[in-house]
Amino acid sequence: MLLLLLPADGTEPCVIRIIVMVRAFFLALDDLGNRRVLAILGRSLLVTLLIFVALGVVLDFALRGFDPCALWSDEGGCPLGAAGSGFGAVLLTASGLWLLFPAVAIGVISAYMDRIVAIVEARRYPEALASARSLGVARGAWLGLRSSGRVLLYNLIALPFYLLLLVTGIGTVILFVAVNGVAFGRDFGEMVAVRHLDRASTTTWLRATRADRALLGMIVTGLFLLPIVNLVAPVLGAAMATHLFHVDRRRITTS
Repeated sequence: MLLLLLPADGTEPCVIRIIVMVRAFFLALDDLGNRRVLAILGRSLLVTLLIFVALGVVLDFALRGFDPCALWSDEGGCPLGAAGSGFGAVLLTASGLWLLFPAVAIGVISAYMDRIVAIVEARRYPEALASARSLGVARGAWLGLRSSGRVLLYNLIALPFYLLLLVTGIGTVILFVAVNGVAFGRDFGEMVAVRHLDRASTTTWLRATRADRALLGMIVTGLFLLPIVNLVAPVLGAAMATHLFHVDRRRITTS
């Protein structure tokens, strides 16, 4: 068992941490096959889709009568009709779906995080589940909103650097994965930890597991970049974070 390979002093080699992360990934893949997890995945995707549909409807109304020619000329002269506003709304919503999907998805999945973690713990860590505390609707919603806000803020700060790195071809992608990896790692880890630890202990755990959670977050971010696969990325990240927490919790509490 991998836990037996982890020294109590917390100084295990990087190769052990990578093995632990790989193990968490494959356990999370197996958890995706659970019918209850698949049901939650379906509901979360439906809610995420409805959010973007609502965004499209709002944009359609907002663009009615908008004159894009006025942006280049004081006289204007090409106000958008129903067809034009509809096309613009679809185009902007599609762009928003590509750019904002990770932030919206993690906000939505936070509403189901408690259930996902409970299902995974019931299968793998029943003793931990017995002493777990439910997040509750209010706290889950607050963590979700805070997570979405953090992801959006980090990306807004990084936006000028994304643009500057476009000339490198790959630099923008690398920075995107790094920035969002830090944000996602923090969010997924915290949502699991608060079920089992008080505030002070959660903070201690978050500080002690920065590297592990960043790696987890970068894996999830990389999955977000892959079509189709990105649909399961939030649920996979939640399951991975659960496995990582229970491995790292033992490592830290015995150090």
